[in-house]
Amino acid sequence: MSERPIAVAVRYCCRPRHLRRTLAIAVVVGVITAFTAINQLDVILGGEATAVTAVKAGMNFVVPFIVSNVGLLSGRPSAQVRDAAPQDAKTPCRGTP
Repeated sequence: MSERPIAVAVRYCCRPRHLRRTLAIAVVVGVITAFTAINQLDVILGGEATAVTAVKAGMNFVVPFIVSNVGLLSGRPSAQVRDAAPQDAKTPCRGTP
């Protein structure tokens, strides 16, 4: 039986070399471009920050991480995604569906 495409894609994205790249992109976009300041600074400085504000600030890192992984997957031939190397089974995302 063939492995589910989502599981194969997640395993491919969880390769250490790919995680280093996509996490770096998320940090650069989330911090250096100051999305939190652009989107939430008035609320934070006004003392009106809530848990929702914190979630929104966190999304400034999650969204670029997801987008960079989609780009990673779209730039690779499907055969490379399917043929994940055996050493990749020990990545931090091991056991994901």
